[in-house]
Amino acid sequence: MAATLTEVARRAGVSVATASRAFGEPDRLAPHTLGRVLEAADELGYETTQSAAATRTFGVVVPDVSNPVYATLLKAIQGQAWHGRHRIVLFDADEDLRREREQIEQARKLDGMLLCSPRLPDADVLDLIGATPCVVVNRQIDGAPCVLMDTEHGPAQAIEHLAALGHTHIAYAAGPRGSWADVRRADTVARACERHGIRLTGLSNHAASIQGGRAAAAPALASGATAVVAYNDLVALGLEAGLLQLGRRCPSDISIVGIDDIDLAGAVTPALTTVRMPIERSGALAVDLLLQAMSGTAIEDVVSLGSQLIVRASTAPPAG
Repeated sequence: MAATLTEVARRAGVSVATASRAFGEPDRLAPHTLGRVLEAADELGYETTQSAAATRTFGVVVPDVSNPVYATLLKAIQGQAWHGRHRIVLFDADEDLRREREQIEQARKLDGMLLCSPRLPDADVLDLIGATPCVVVNRQIDGAPCVLMDTEHGPAQAIEHLAALGHTHIAYAAGPRGSWADVRRADTVARACERHGIRLTGLSNHAASIQGGRAAAAPALASGATAVVAYNDLVALGLEAGLLQLGRRCPSDISIVGIDDIDLAGAVTPALTTVRMPIERSGALAVDLLLQAMSGTAIEDVVSLGSQLIVRASTAPPAG
């Protein structure tokens, strides 16, 4: 049986993500690391998906193509697919469950599909996928291979950071209802607040957009919290704009933390403290795993990539 990418990673003593990068983005690895992976691949007789498979066409289903996270993810997917001259077909569900269902039905007619943060229930997703090779990105569904962006380490670091600044009351601005990542981020924030003796106020679900953040601004202010952790950077930026309209400034009146680290996060004033998610790596790795699955190679059930807090200017000690 042909060697898998997981076996190459194990032989080289690196993560699966690093091994994948050696074949898709070799310029991003240190020379000695790249050499170690390539040597392991040669010893095991590993064939890259580009050499092992003919050109493929696969679907990519995303909840909202206008969200910068999915734009970044799509760019990484397209870049990785281009190495083997594979083709992608984009499906934008527009945060609509009925449309998502129809688009998965369309995507399964292709050679394979990537489902990015699907909103449908697990059983529905598995039923719709059927026997079509598929990799799910940013959501764990038992019975389907998944590439996950960590919801534990970075958000927990955010609470630790706010606790160290002296905040004792934090609000969590939730994202879209049905979001797998939102449930787990909220749970991580709740557990971290409990560890640090911080009062937590959960705000209701809002769209994962700047407008969703604006809608959460008044409830956040009414809660009395001195800091807010938002579902994502767009919600965080909308919160800041909404609070400014209500006469409150960030961070002098209220600190704000986002999640994702989109390009805009570091360009606004004040620059946004946020949790950096491995968006590009997730897209590239998902393509590599999908191509292996389409060629009949067994792949990992779950691969998780880490997150990291990036401290900028939107967080400060509470006023007074």
